Amino acid sequence: MASSRLPPTVLTLKQFMRRQQVLLLYRKILRAIRQVPSDSDRKYLQDWAREEFKRNKNATEEDTIRMMITQGSMQLKELERTLALAKS
Repeated sequence: MASSRLPPTVLTLKQFMRRQQVLLLYRKILRAIRQVPSDSDRKYLQDWAREEFKRNKNATEEDTIRMMITQGSMQLKELERTLALAKS
């Protein structure tokens, strides 16, 4: 019998949409970090971002996840502003 490729628990539509938001934020953060000119700073920020997402990977409470997405978005905007100022 072939094993199922579905996870043990199937996500609700709301959970699936929230997961997509988190993944999109993660990709945007990593893309922004690629623009950091210093290799050591870039490496530090990549490690920080990966660790933060891994640390919170098992969060299940809806309000907590929403709050973390909001905080991550604000940090991304701050990083983008800093990079824009550095280029000017």
